[in-house]
Amino acid sequence: MNAIERLIRPRSIAVIGASADPSKTSGRPVSYLRKHGFAGAIYPVNPKVGEIGGLACYPDVASLPDVPDVGLVLLGAERAHIAVRELAERGAAAAIVLASGFTETGAEGVARQQQLMQAAGSMRILGPNTIGLVNLTDNIVLSASGALAMDHFPAGPIGLVSQSGGILGAVLSRAAARGVGLSKLVSTSNEADLELADFIDFLADDSATRVIALYIEAIRNPIRFREAALKARRAGKPIVAFKIGRSEAGAKAAVSHTGALAGSDRMYDALFRQLGVIRARTFEDLLDIPAALSAGRKLSGRRVAILTSTGGAGTIVSDSLGIAGFATPSPDAETAAQLRSLQSGSHAMLDRNPIDVTLAGLQPNLLRGAIRILLASPSYDALVVIAGSSAVGSPALLADAIHDCLPLSDKPVIAYVSPYAPDVVSVLTRRGVPAYTSAESCAAALDGLLQAAMPEQVQTSGATVTTVDISDFPAGSLDEAQAKALFARFGIPIAAEKVVATPSEAEQAARDLGGPVVLKILSREIAHKSDVGGVAVNLTAETIGSRVTAMADEVALRTGKRPEQFLVQEMISGGVEIILGMHRDPLGTAILLGMGGVAAELFKDTTMRLLPPQGGLSLDEARAMARDLVTWPLLDGFRGRPKCDVEALAAAVVAFSRMVAQLGDRLTEAEINPVFVLPAGQGVKAADGLVVLNV
Repeated sequence: MNAIERLIRPRSIAVIGASADPSKTSGRPVSYLRKHGFAGAIYPVNPKVGEIGGLACYPDVASLPDVPDVGLVLLGAERAHIAVRELAERGAAAAIVLASGFTETGAEGVARQQQLMQAAGSMRILGPNTIGLVNLTDNIVLSASGALAMDHFPAGPIGLVSQSGGILGAVLSRAAARGVGLSKLVSTSNEADLELADFIDFLADDSATRVIALYIEAIRNPIRFREAALKARRAGKPIVAFKIGRSEAGAKAAVSHTGALAGSDRMYDALFRQLGVIRARTFEDLLDIPAALSAGRKLSGRRVAILTSTGGAGTIVSDSLGIAGFATPSPDAETAAQLRSLQSGSHAMLDRNPIDVTLAGLQPNLLRGAIRILLASPSYDALVVIAGSSAVGSPALLADAIHDCLPLSDKPVIAYVSPYAPDVVSVLTRRGVPAYTSAESCAAALDGLLQAAMPEQVQTSGATVTTVDISDFPAGSLDEAQAKALFARFGIPIAAEKVVATPSEAEQAARDLGGPVVLKILSREIAHKSDVGGVAVNLTAETIGSRVTAMADEVALRTGKRPEQFLVQEMISGGVEIILGMHRDPLGTAILLGMGGVAAELFKDTTMRLLPPQGGLSLDEARAMARDLVTWPLLDGFRGRPKCDVEALAAAVVAFSRMVAQLGDRLTEAEINPVFVLPAGQGVKAADGLVVLNV
């Protein structure tokens, strides 16, 4: 057994600072271990007490009769390191430090945490500032949480790793009340040593765990998280993550649009999507979605049958499913005929959806018949059964009727409990039917099942990066011509253009380029040229000369700087304007694609992909990014428009991502806005660009 296995499945436990009073926080762990059936050795440590609950109590760790697998440290922050050092010297595998007062409290706490880790040496540490862990599979409770005062918790296939101690108790108590079984619960908190990824890695190998739930405040080690999440995915264990801080604005880049469009929370969205992690949008989802996934059923489509004996509840569920993008079609002719044969009379509405079997709550055989028909029907991918008021008096009748039909199909079956009836929810869930008390939870659960069935979205590796020489480019903000020259060096097509300094040079450039042209100031200091009157379009050789002089005057008036150079560029028409940029934060580096032009920040129609640890994005990922956009139809021939050259756009995204990957930290910002995507076969052209390079 490695250290983490010994931590979660210890054969012996030392409780340092244990109290003989079980009503005190320091008295709970020994009491909990015995109450919940721990079969190994328990060694209380307290120099002031000779016995705790019939167990011999030892004055210090050195006096223990054996080397404990785990030490549960209940001492305060000022003395915790002493116990940790003693445990490490005895050869314990791990210590759990419950005390607060470390990095979460400031500079003094940082010093304490460093002292703690020095004392630990090679011994593993969970915490500090943790509530501990609970292994329900093996009846091992290493925690002081008051939530563990309950007599029984159902064991099951859902593992939880939380960066908050309080959330561990909250999920544990909610799951117990609903009949949802959990396997392992771990509070990582400060993560001085062991962190999220360590326990995801463990749960990926744990035979008792089928679904992994995460409560995340921040991912401190994105590379390790990526590796562990992909391991869980390969093991067929979906991950559901609730990440707090969704309203956080995130750091904006200094000059590019991309920074304003890519807040830190969107980076988490991108990372989760690429790793196949299902994001819980509400705290309730953190339990609702795993409860559905733990049933082990696969959802192959969006067509849902609703079986009800109460019309109002059926309408509520139907509406919530519709908002979430699910369809509730009427039964096909054969299915409708089979349903009508079950029940006659004016109150039966069996040929529409929701399917209303009025007496089903009182006639389990009628309910069984309807469920069998709907599960066999080619019209539906999933079934929601609504438990009405008639289920309150005898929930087992409803639960048994649904449970008996489950072996007939692998389609997901969930229940919506309409009245306030916690016992009904618990009975249904324990009988293998995930049950919910809100229609929105039903929709979230089905959406989670659908996401779990989409492994093709998972990013496993990046495209190879070929080194390109850029030694001739200066540090700092590049002007537009330099920026586009950099893009072109990596294989991104750019618009035809010429750098000029005088009205006569501009006139000649316009004649050389032919057709209408665009005039822009060329400056390393002014990023957003249109904001200061530095862009003019639809000019000709006859009109551009005077515009050069007028533009110089206007820009000088607005900025106090008179431009010395200008860019004359071919005027591109007939394409769709797209923004292509990069954004870097502690989570990683992302490529952003979206609706471009001057209204990019207004529309905010964007999608993001994080770069893998090495290399750029693949062509498949680039194509998927284009399809993610709400404005994808504009690229795909909306209302008779010509289809755009999406393959050329994908190639440009890949080239841009390879540039970002190669330059690494030397690249502070990079953006093309817009890149024109022309009709199919005509390629793409970068029409404006921004780059900031470090030294």
